[in-house]
Amino acid sequence: MIRTQRAHLHVAALSHPGMSGKNNEDRFAVLSHVLSRENPVPSLFAVLCDGIGGHRGGEVAAELAVNHISHGVSESDGRAPLASLEEAIHTASNAIAHQSAADDNLRGMGATCACAWILGDKLYIAYVGDSRIYLLRGERMQQLTHDHTWVAEAVEKKLIKPEEARTHPNVHVIRRYLGSVKLVEVDFRLRMTDTENSIQSTKNQGATLQPEDILLLCSDGLTDLVWADEIQKIIRASDSLKTAAQKLVAKANERGGHDNITLILIAIPKPRPVEEKKKGWMDWLLGE
Repeated sequence: MIRTQRAHLHVAALSHPGMSGKNNEDRFAVLSHVLSRENPVPSLFAVLCDGIGGHRGGEVAAELAVNHISHGVSESDGRAPLASLEEAIHTASNAIAHQSAADDNLRGMGATCACAWILGDKLYIAYVGDSRIYLLRGERMQQLTHDHTWVAEAVEKKLIKPEEARTHPNVHVIRRYLGSVKLVEVDFRLRMTDTENSIQSTKNQGATLQPEDILLLCSDGLTDLVWADEIQKIIRASDSLKTAAQKLVAKANERGGHDNITLILIAIPKPRPVEEKKKGWMDWLLGE
């Protein structure tokens, strides 16, 4: 793929260490490309990783994850997005596991990841851990991802009630993460409704995004303290994505900010003016 000077979608991103005094162990990247000069379909890739592990381990793991995943996607041709995402995430997980084993100070480190890849207007996601991806469409906000946590599995198996999950002592026990000794299973379920099964959710990959849709990628430092309906109201009431990002971080910090808070907002614009369409995707994206 070819890097471009501007994205074909609107983007705002913000990361804050929170109020606890801990290092910021979240990392993110947003990259824009076109597939090739012969096939100038625009691409936007966003990845957000939340580090796991004390001392420096968490931030090192998250940095490795973002770098390896971003590189893997950038080197792909976009023809098989899910296979490219899986390969990139596995490469990142192996790199974290290798460095963790080689350095006693980084022993046991790991990271979550949430990836959103938009090719033209088609959405593909891949994720591991409890960092989330939401879709805001009209008056509805849908969590597209499944949390890989003990409480999420317990709710799914009806061992505990959904309302018990937030205050359960195992709320932050992650069942799947990058850097594990066993090669991590990447989740490709893209849940457009809460009633879909795993097969139906996976078939949603490549879903067409609509004008004025908004995607939110975020670490649990946001969702632990600001509920989904509150997030939706803040975004819809804001005059820009940048303002919405600032307000969301401020709300989480206002409620204690006990963890790092990172989010990426991506908005699908209204159709472009005719004169921009005539100019062509390649010239417009490359700034020529």
